[in-house]
Amino acid sequence: MTDQNDDLGEGPLHGIVVVDLSTTLPGAQATQFLADAGADVILVEPPGGNPLRGNPGWPGLLRGKRSIALDLHDDTDRATLEGLLTRADVAVTAMRPAAAERLGFTAEQLAARYPRLVAALITGWGTRGPWSHRKGYEALIMAKSGVLHSKHQLTAGPDPAYVTTPYASFAAAQAAVQGILAALLEREESGLGQVVEADLVTGVGAYDPYNWFYELVLGRYPEAFQPTGAAYDDQGRPQTKLLYAMLIAATADGTWLQFAQTAPRLMQAWLDELGLSAELADPKWEGFPMLPTPELRFEWWNKMISKVGKRTLQEWEETFAGNPDVFGEQFRSPDEALDHPQLVHEGRVAVVDDPDLGPVRQPSTLVHAAGRPLTRIRRAPRLGEHTRELRQLAAGEPTVKAPSGSPLNAGEPHGHSGLPLAGVTVLELGLMYAGPYGATLLADLGARVIKVEPLDGDLIRGIMAFPEAGGAKALQGKESIAVDLRAPEGLEILRELVKQVDVVLQCYRAGAAARIGADEAALKSVNPDLVYVNAPGYGIDGPYGSKPAYAPSIGAASGVSVTDAQVVGRPTEDRDQLLDQARKLYAGGTVPAAQADGMAALGVGSTLLLGIYAKRRGIELNDIVATMLGTGTQALIAHNTSYEGRPTHPRVDADFRGLSALYRMYAASDGWLFLAAPAERDWAALTAALGDPGDLADERFATGRARAADNDALADVLTKIFATRTKAEWEADLTAKDVGCVAVTQAPAERHMQSDEFYDAGYAVDAYSPIFDEHRRLAPLNRFSRSTTKAEGGCTLGQHTDTLLRAIGYDEARIADLRDAGVVR
Repeated sequence: MTDQNDDLGEGPLHGIVVVDLSTTLPGAQATQFLADAGADVILVEPPGGNPLRGNPGWPGLLRGKRSIALDLHDDTDRATLEGLLTRADVAVTAMRPAAAERLGFTAEQLAARYPRLVAALITGWGTRGPWSHRKGYEALIMAKSGVLHSKHQLTAGPDPAYVTTPYASFAAAQAAVQGILAALLEREESGLGQVVEADLVTGVGAYDPYNWFYELVLGRYPEAFQPTGAAYDDQGRPQTKLLYAMLIAATADGTWLQFAQTAPRLMQAWLDELGLSAELADPKWEGFPMLPTPELRFEWWNKMISKVGKRTLQEWEETFAGNPDVFGEQFRSPDEALDHPQLVHEGRVAVVDDPDLGPVRQPSTLVHAAGRPLTRIRRAPRLGEHTRELRQLAAGEPTVKAPSGSPLNAGEPHGHSGLPLAGVTVLELGLMYAGPYGATLLADLGARVIKVEPLDGDLIRGIMAFPEAGGAKALQGKESIAVDLRAPEGLEILRELVKQVDVVLQCYRAGAAARIGADEAALKSVNPDLVYVNAPGYGIDGPYGSKPAYAPSIGAASGVSVTDAQVVGRPTEDRDQLLDQARKLYAGGTVPAAQADGMAALGVGSTLLLGIYAKRRGIELNDIVATMLGTGTQALIAHNTSYEGRPTHPRVDADFRGLSALYRMYAASDGWLFLAAPAERDWAALTAALGDPGDLADERFATGRARAADNDALADVLTKIFATRTKAEWEADLTAKDVGCVAVTQAPAERHMQSDEFYDAGYAVDAYSPIFDEHRRLAPLNRFSRSTTKAEGGCTLGQHTDTLLRAIGYDEARIADLRDAGVVR
């Protein structure tokens, strides 16, 4: 067990100076990652403080940073900021493009004044598309992209549902981290910084593991297979066999469990354990698990839930210990997630003493190395705590730091530098989505990614009825070699490949890599300069290290599912309500549009780049680990940072419309719109955009405090107003007055994001693959002012086997022998 205070010291980013000008969640989470890795993060706050200080999780979000209070409209304070930027390596902002231009944060201005600076711009909608000028509230992005529709089964009926987990913000934060580290790597060669862009729209598109191509196939070949539709029909009855494998049920003593019996062998073990196998001999259940009627599907689902409810949690834990083919994960709140035995074992929970708040519990660093956190977690600063020392720093003589072997004036400030990860080769050992898609993100940045697959291919290739569609997204931009690593000849091929690569990514359960001879020690024996990254579900050892990790299980364990579903406390004893709770928990953790697989993949991408950049700086990191479970708790750091007297987070209303009258969905005459006008300064613009104020002029709504006190009455007034016109009309009129408002997309996110509307806006781009020919895929998560990205399609199983074998010295005869022997494909 690792002590939470046992860390690696200064961290791999020690000496990197970051000026954080952001005031929103994605900016805070990006710079929190950098601070956790050892960077000196200078938090520039307005005189009244960063708005995030009003977030209950601010001690976690702002931890490890130094605070200076500056009024950027004051000439003296602006000069101080310029002095800090002269000394900085990185700056992070979350301004809309027009505000960035007013403050001199265009690529041209920054390149001229701070040629070595890497400036990350995190926006809601991007800087170049038709919506770039709009306010970028999280819910607006998820409403417009279709995520609220995709999560509609959080509530009854077909209407969209408000989503609480900050999926888009976390994605944009990790995209920014990846862009920053890639630009810093490029700077080692050119000596120049550049502007890096990340946005919430493209970021949220990274979560879906396979439905993008499911929707693509349905659009192209509508007769190819019957779409399953929603998991439950409008009467709450199961419509997919997945609900049996991914069963959610409560124990006899009131603990919700998420099962994950996805393989046929595991499902059989599951049915045996429940004592249901014999019942399948009854002709009534013929065709299981594809039962023909809603009534039969509901009856069997109810039967399984009842069987689980006959045992207590302790009895089920004894079952899991004795039967390795059956496993269920507890549903935990974000706070409870930090009690998870695996997180405690790994030291992924830190308690920091705060002079005002007392002990503050929070996740440790997302990335661990050598069995411990990257750095010791430091408390969050008070507003302006470091103003004096930072003013002195800004006024002093700057220290110019040249990258090794590179002149400071190399290249042209505005010229393109090519792909930032050109020359980096990653060897991927892993299955399914979370780890492999992390490598895909590096492929978009120019890395060469070689995927080592078993002879039958990554399981994700066959997860859907249409061949190859399931894995198409995770295979983008990669080369595939199919080899049996259990054969001595196959392991020798792996070792020869390893000699040619910079990074190995392995995503197996604990102990699996060592069993086949692909662990870090074995592979570093043939390539001592290797960066080796572990990206398992739970860990590389520990009580849960060997457990299967699927997105629903990790969503349950990390608190993501409960955060979305808002199912808290003991399961109800009312049967109908119990089933309703199970449906909500399923929607919270299993809907592909936004869940733990994509969350973990984003963390893997950042971990890989951190390992590569540390190596480039001459810093050796061993046993680098980022887990699905650990990343899930990082995404929820605003929710799981706890201390005595912590304020409560706003909760979604019972109908899942939103958080308040000014931040929620309303029914228009032809669908739904989302209104985001929660700030005091939004009120005048909103009332002006609505025209005749009518009841809004009532004194009950005269101030922000009054509006909050009469929230329900205000919602009733707005409900009547918004029902009078179409959602598109409201979006156009309110947006023109700079009020946050979008028409809610009522189509699956994965379908809508490849629509002409999103393609024309730049969130989807063209690609080619041997399976799908010309098609649209998600755009790369970053844009650069000098560097470029690429957006390639997927590959077929073993498509590059012969080419890769020739590159490591195998001739045609030997390749043929290996194929005949069943070693390669």
